[in-house]
Amino acid sequence: MKIFTIIASIIAIALIAFNVTKLNFDNLLQGESAIAIITILAALCAIVLLQIFRISKKIEKLDKKH
Repeated sequence: MKIFTIIASIIAIALIAFNVTKLNFDNLLQGESAIAIITILAALCAIVLLQIFRISKKIEKLDKKH
């Protein structure tokens, strides 16, 4: 599972980097820029969820030891 979370995080970071190049700072909420902003926010949410999942697995592992 650790490898999956790392790979998914890398893919999300790559999506963020790609969509930053699609932003038009003159009209952020028009056309491709709006889609890019939505995709960036979705990728950030995915990263946060993956980190929460990773931390919960660490806590579960520690709980089993005690």
